[in-house]
Amino acid sequence: MTSITDTLILTETELDAAIRRFTGRLSIYPRAERRPILKALHWSRKLHAGQKRASGEPYIIHPIRTAEILIDFKLDPQTIKGALLHDALEDTEATKDDIVKNFGAEVATLIEGVTKIDYVNVGTKTRKTESLRKMIWAMVDDLRVIFIKLADKRHNMHTLQYISEDDRRDRIVQECLEIYAPMAGKLGMSSLKSELEDISFKYLHPDFYTLIRDHVVLKKEERRLYLEYIQANLLQAAAKARVKIEVSTRAKHFYSIYRKMKDRDKDIDDIYDLLGVRIICESAVACYTILGVVHSLWAPFEGRFKDYIACPKSNGYRSLHTSVLTEGARPLEIQIRSRSMHETAEYGIAAHWAYKEGRRGKEPQVSRFALIEQLKDLRDEGYDDDAGIFLDAIKRDVLQDSIIVYTPKGDPIELPEGSTAIDFAYHIHSEIGDHCMGAKANGTIIPLTRPLTNTHTIQILTAIHAQPHVNWLKHVRSTRARNKIRSWLNHHETDVIIDRNIVARKKKIPIPIKEAAASNKLEKKVFDLSKIGISIANERNVMIKISRCCSPVPGDRIIGYISHGRGIIVHGENCPNLKGIANFDDRRIQVNWETANPGNTQRFRIHSSYAHDLFSKIEGAIRKYRGHLVSGSLNETERGELEGFFTVEVENIDDFGKISRGIRAIPSVLSILKIQVSQNDYYG
Repeated sequence: MTSITDTLILTETELDAAIRRFTGRLSIYPRAERRPILKALHWSRKLHAGQKRASGEPYIIHPIRTAEILIDFKLDPQTIKGALLHDALEDTEATKDDIVKNFGAEVATLIEGVTKIDYVNVGTKTRKTESLRKMIWAMVDDLRVIFIKLADKRHNMHTLQYISEDDRRDRIVQECLEIYAPMAGKLGMSSLKSELEDISFKYLHPDFYTLIRDHVVLKKEERRLYLEYIQANLLQAAAKARVKIEVSTRAKHFYSIYRKMKDRDKDIDDIYDLLGVRIICESAVACYTILGVVHSLWAPFEGRFKDYIACPKSNGYRSLHTSVLTEGARPLEIQIRSRSMHETAEYGIAAHWAYKEGRRGKEPQVSRFALIEQLKDLRDEGYDDDAGIFLDAIKRDVLQDSIIVYTPKGDPIELPEGSTAIDFAYHIHSEIGDHCMGAKANGTIIPLTRPLTNTHTIQILTAIHAQPHVNWLKHVRSTRARNKIRSWLNHHETDVIIDRNIVARKKKIPIPIKEAAASNKLEKKVFDLSKIGISIANERNVMIKISRCCSPVPGDRIIGYISHGRGIIVHGENCPNLKGIANFDDRRIQVNWETANPGNTQRFRIHSSYAHDLFSKIEGAIRKYRGHLVSGSLNETERGELEGFFTVEVENIDDFGKISRGIRAIPSVLSILKIQVSQNDYYG
């Protein structure tokens, strides 16, 4: 794919030459298809006449660049026309009827879908969620909408230097790294994902970016000689095996190098696997033959081989991955794939809309893509009714890394990384989840709460008397499982109310609300240390509501009180509005976030310099030492630093020392302070 590395400001005079170059790139399409594309180009130029980009360029250059990116993906003419006109409804006086009249309903629908995905303001959660919701549902209707949006985003990211407002630029970059780059990855568009990550990295961490760039440039000649040596050895060995191959070499993307530095807690000089080799074979059989050739040349690293040919990723990606130790003890990552696999790896799901030899293939069956199935499930489950739940579901179930496990019949199931057999059971059917009592992985009994391993075959054991337990909420990762468990508990457990990530536990001895308030004998302790909740009168179906004035999130200290006619209202501990609540001390009630376990939990405060991935690094340090992140929150201070509060559950309280040292080793962390968990903490 051609990289847009120049941001040359084009004058009106130079624009004609750019249009001629664009016209030349349309040669992959039949002549009859080129005319309507050029019609769309000239109509778009007329609509945007007089408009300028922040760079000073004529505005039309942006639709042209967006369309060129999609031509590189060989997308169909309708998508190219949609790209050329993608800003027409938003920035010009053109109407949908105008577009339908000139280019048909299909193009008009694409443009309308892109227009609905307005600017995502990362600093405003409601607006961000609404924009994401529009993007997701537009994707379900037609994936080409997100192809256009990703191309639009790619060109805009290459012109960020012309945005003068630092805050606006930072929001755009954060949005790209949080949403658009992961979405490109989920669609299998790996080269686009890497490019968006690298540009975002450049603006978020300029010092690290410069450090890695200079290091890579400094080692350029050494790298060239080394890769020529590797390439010669591979070609010679393949010729002896009578297997025809093509070998290409590359340096790793800067952001992936940065992630390696952080994950391994090493300096750039200690990262040796900065290079990658890709081998293209004629067939899948040849891929396995070459794998044997590679392993005969260099010893493979144990546990680093992945067979995505036998077990493709959900976006269709297929390849063999292996890491070997070459001469001089230098590690090297090698990918092996066929030519058709390579096309899918580069273009992802977009390859299904590609022209081949001047002809368009059959209309792809969008419903068969795992990503679309995930999105439809979220819509069918009604998660988009609540903005907070919807955003959490998308990040948890769609954008984060995933695993593939199999049913006993061999059907692949995609789940969020870290999912358990409980998640698997609820994915199959809610009845299976509600009655699961055990599980087998590859024929071996495993705990229901153990994270599943990629590619394992999972069998669920059920019993008619088995039922969900509130502790399951600590272990499940998928939104579907979490919501099904909550629903079951709220309907069947008379002493538990679960809503908004909060567990409320009622007293076993019924006391009328007025009497309890008068005697001021609300429970102050929780004796069952495996569960934390609140104690209230024996009311049924009481609703828990998060107060809008302070909007506490998991990790914040919280206080609850009984509101007559409205259920339980939850505020942040320091909310100034608490002072105005009548008889608050009598109505106060014990609340905590749903996964808290006071017997084996530790709360701590983090002070850090700004790092967008700090949360994931802290979570990784916790997992490394068998801890479970109960809750956590990070907030930016006025000085641009980060302050966060986290609650961790550990098997042994002594393990917290290891976790603390692991977190302290994160470069951006300035300090970590243990906070004593006292009785009052169970109010927040």
